[in-house]
Amino acid sequence: MYKIAAMGDKDSIYGFASIGLEIYPVEEPTDAIRQLRDMVEGGYAVIFVTEQLATAIESEIDRYRELPMPAIIPIPGINGNTGLGMRNVSKSVEQAVGSDILSDA
Repeated sequence: MYKIAAMGDKDSIYGFASIGLEIYPVEEPTDAIRQLRDMVEGGYAVIFVTEQLATAIESEIDRYRELPMPAIIPIPGINGNTGLGMRNVSKSVEQAVGSDILSDA
């Protein structure tokens, strides 16, 4: 069975434990990169990462973007939404259909 986890600052991800997800509280980018690699090797199918942390380790996340697993999904943290998650959705839609259907133009 595949596993699902959340990674980011403790206050932002703590609630995910209540719905059965494994949580990995990390704040330093070097710790996050190491933890992400461990989760990828550990067979996680979905990894939620706070947007603030995802921005700090974006190049590491990009290494896994073309793989079928894991799906690495940025989520807003307690400090608010940075828009990273929406930009990633837009990029994925554009890649899938060949144009940016979400733009105003």
